[in-house]
Amino acid sequence: ARTQDPNSANSQFFIMFKSGYSLNGKYTVVGKVVSGMDVVDQIKIGKGPNGAVLGEPDKMVSIEVSY
Repeated sequence: ARTQDPNSANSQFFIMFKSGYSLNGKYTVVGKVVSGMDVVDQIKIGKGPNGAVLGEPDKMVSIEVSY
């Protein structure tokens, strides 16, 4: 996530629920779901200002990165 300045990024990342073609060429794809899509489908979708999650946000307890 960053401001309009391309050099303002930090360690945040997005989980996209649908294609975001307007982001092409502006952000790096770092992975994809290869199993457990049923878990992804349960993630709260932000519906507040600027896409904020209303109420208590979900959090990752563990994650496995494979390559």
